[in-house]
Amino acid sequence: MAAYNNGILHGAWIDAQQGVEAIKADIRKMLKASPIEGAEEYAVHDHEGFEGLSLSEYESIEQIVEKAEFIAEHGRLGAELTNYFGDPESARTALEDHYAGEFRSVAEFAEQITEETTEIPESLLFYIDYDRMARDLEINDILTIQLGHECVHIFWSH
Repeated sequence: MAAYNNGILHGAWIDAQQGVEAIKADIRKMLKASPIEGAEEYAVHDHEGFEGLSLSEYESIEQIVEKAEFIAEHGRLGAELTNYFGDPESARTALEDHYAGEFRSVAEFAEQITEETTEIPESLLFYIDYDRMARDLEINDILTIQLGHECVHIFWSH
């Protein structure tokens, strides 16, 4: 921060998956190489590989490592869930306990659960509006994470 506060860009790319102690050692090395003598503070001003996950400038190293490991394990879906819930632990709970699957659309999900749980007479099949059912599910019962065209991950919200 000393260099930054004096208008000098100084920093280092540090691998967030190498563990807390290794990151602290890399930070100490970066601070020692600062153009401002006696630099003691650091901040995260840039990051990559976090799949769009928000990081605070002053995020703890432990939190950064936890988030990096979760994203390494679950990719962009893990990042989106962590952004939504605020922490990897809640995101992990959603994945382990509430994940319904990946679908092309919420309407496809509505159709699948309807067909799995209800016997619909063939004469009524064409009267079911799965798009409306999908809208109701989104309002009341599910969380959706859309990662691309026809790539919707669905989680039960209760």
